[in-house]
Amino acid sequence: MSSNSDKKRLKREQFVEENGLIFLDNVTKSYQTGAPALNGVTLRIDKGEFVFIVGDSGSGKSTLIKLLLRELTATSGNVYVMGYNVSKLRHRNIPMFRRNLGVVFQDFRLLKDRNVYENVAFAQRIIEKSAGEIRRNVPSILATVGLAGKYKAKPKQLSGGEQQRVALARALVNKPAILLADEPTGNLDPGNSWEIMKLLEQINENGTTVVVVTHNREIVNAMEKRVIAMKKGVIVSDEEKGYYVDED
Repeated sequence: MSSNSDKKRLKREQFVEENGLIFLDNVTKSYQTGAPALNGVTLRIDKGEFVFIVGDSGSGKSTLIKLLLRELTATSGNVYVMGYNVSKLRHRNIPMFRRNLGVVFQDFRLLKDRNVYENVAFAQRIIEKSAGEIRRNVPSILATVGLAGKYKAKPKQLSGGEQQRVALARALVNKPAILLADEPTGNLDPGNSWEIMKLLEQINENGTTVVVVTHNREIVNAMEKRVIAMKKGVIVSDEEKGYYVDED
């Protein structure tokens, strides 16, 4: 006989099949002052997609990412990630849920007192990987992002592009189903920006669903991925092989 956990897993898998890996159903997020940050947003992202989310400051992009991470909860509507209704997650279950997500930020957020190896290993220790698994997994992911020879370096000894590669390795070492990248090239020069985007594309080709929030018009227009444009809390366009559109 199937256990309750098996039944719940199968139910989530069926939900994802029918509604997408990420599904926002008429979601509004309001704060105490001002217009809603999100206003009736419905959105589906399927397993294996590479999606850009674009829009000016205040368009709702950051709020959307925080809802997916369960840093915020919706005022109304439902947010589903991997079949979980994240608003209904109990607080004690949120850390386990987040193991399914890799996150990369504009400002890297590395542990400055630890070297490259330890920054990446930290993510493995959080989920209680064995020492042997860490010794195998960390060098492997550092090689994937082109930092095999930098494992002893501290963050301050690295360029901005190298620091973002460390952040990317840390986000990927636990093999998440979804990678959320919030302005991953915001602090990088054009050359390093393109290197990071090539890595994200490679990661996506290996099966990880990738969602990138960005203002980088050149990259969005050149890569010809799905582009979701937001303005004042609503989705104003959603195009396959889209491009960055200025909204008046």
